[in-house]
Amino acid sequence: MDSIEKVAPDQPIRLAVAAKLAFPDGSMTASGLRCEFKKGNLAVELIANKQYTTLNSINEMRAKCRENQKARASTGESRAQAGLDNGLSSTERLSAAQAAASMIAQKLKSHSKDI
Repeated sequence: MDSIEKVAPDQPIRLAVAAKLAFPDGSMTASGLRCEFKKGNLAVELIANKQYTTLNSINEMRAKCRENQKARASTGESRAQAGLDNGLSSTERLSAAQAAASMIAQKLKSHSKDI
């Protein structure tokens, strides 16, 4: 199958073939489609221990991926309004947490007073 016009939208096709037909630039592989299946974005049928999907399912997956992008979009302003952001980036928060853990470890390592 080398042409998308020869495949019915609801015809089951192997993931590798589906990737080549739906993404002719080669940017998607069977492995990538399996990842989308595991995320719950792509409907896949298992027949004789082989994975199949349809071009309709790939179009639905693409729509879900577009919806997920819109839902994830956020701004720092909305995070600050929700009380979720104290002005530090995630890297700065991680560094602060590591520094605090290091300080606690140093105190635990130091000798305790004799009784």
